[in-house]
Amino acid sequence: MQEPTINALVSPEGSLEILSNHEVNRLKDRSEGGLYRLFRQCALAVLNTGVETDDCKALMEAHADFDVHLVPQPRGLKLELVNAPAHAFVDGEMLRAIREHLFSVLRDIIYSHSIPQSASGFRRDDPEDLTNLVFHVLRNARVLEAGRQPDLVVCWGGHSISHDEYQYSKEVGHQLGLRGLSIITGCGPGAMKGPMKGATIAHAKQRVKNGRYIGITEPGIIGAEAPNPIVNELVIMPDIEKRLEAFIRCGHGVIVFPGGVGTAEEILYLLGILLHPDNADLPFPVVFTGKQENAEYFEMIDKFIRNALGDEAAKKYEIIIDDPVRVAQTMKKGMKDVETFRRAMQDAYYFNWMLKIDPVFQLPFHPNHENMRDLELHRDQPVHLIAANLRKAFSGIVAGNVKEDGIRQVQARGPFEIAGDPTLIKPLEAMLAQFVAQNRMKLPGSSAYHPSYRIVSEAD
Repeated sequence: MQEPTINALVSPEGSLEILSNHEVNRLKDRSEGGLYRLFRQCALAVLNTGVETDDCKALMEAHADFDVHLVPQPRGLKLELVNAPAHAFVDGEMLRAIREHLFSVLRDIIYSHSIPQSASGFRRDDPEDLTNLVFHVLRNARVLEAGRQPDLVVCWGGHSISHDEYQYSKEVGHQLGLRGLSIITGCGPGAMKGPMKGATIAHAKQRVKNGRYIGITEPGIIGAEAPNPIVNELVIMPDIEKRLEAFIRCGHGVIVFPGGVGTAEEILYLLGILLHPDNADLPFPVVFTGKQENAEYFEMIDKFIRNALGDEAAKKYEIIIDDPVRVAQTMKKGMKDVETFRRAMQDAYYFNWMLKIDPVFQLPFHPNHENMRDLELHRDQPVHLIAANLRKAFSGIVAGNVKEDGIRQVQARGPFEIAGDPTLIKPLEAMLAQFVAQNRMKLPGSSAYHPSYRIVSEAD
């Protein structure tokens, strides 16, 4: 049955009302270097808020007749939507949250593609330039608030989780909100929505008027994880590496709920950075948490980390099982430690400039069959590089699972092959098998999962 659609003319909601002729032309440009396809894909994802799908390719194909046009107006611009999903509207009017998100997409796509062209001497392989790009995109989105004390908790976890796991993430968010803390997530469903929903209720109880529910995403993932409607500050970073850097530059601590390969990618990114010697004394609270039935899951994660990165990596996080109050108290104390340290070091509360990020974590990794097979998954390298390359392996699996380009590559050439040192690869294979068995690769109710990866021996 064909889903109902609507044609509409939509006015901006506070994000971006004026574009130059050059920007308009780039958004209309349907060639390889133009921004039309990217903008259309992200706009369609936002309009599908609340729809349970994690297949970006299927979403694009299901709405092949959707189109979006920029309509110049004497006082700014409007967006003309053709065959837009009807569930984004109520009585013919677009939901306000979705309208905000739609123009956030427009704002960030325009801005992130303008900086490299307009900034004199900008280099895509320079660590300082890349961090500045992250900073400028966040500042342009008005995420960075000077003078506000540390209160942003990054919550990571799976989009494909059980109802009980979702309820637990919501209760943790509730306890965080009762203590005046705000939430940053990847903005999608599951463990990304739960903490925000819990925090909104707690903020209402505490009469917190300025609660923040920040969602940070990127074009490759937004179609699989459409922003949930609780997000009141949406940011679209240019790629996954800048998205991850944005999380830990503007967040003050991290909570990890159960998840799949995307969550594993985030964990390895974070630990690889915290293990850098320059970050040894930098306070950054990290808690892994879930219900009692998730205890074995975190034992598996902990065992994998200790095997791959050593016991020193395990000192960077605390595992708290089935105790939302203790999780929130730990984060609240961590916020105080961060505030004390930043004040002593005269570092900004709103952006963690002191955090040292090795370029290997910043340069974009493009998952394809050649790059995945060539990953250096061996022990004869510094521990942070082991973390970085394992992170890339998980990133490639995420691409093959839910990103349009990755799905097409796997369909055309078969699963990505991953090879390396058996002492790294065998535990990786075992953990991935558990993710599949626990339905953490795809949303419940999706078609049977067909692995986007294949573990091979180095001799193959």
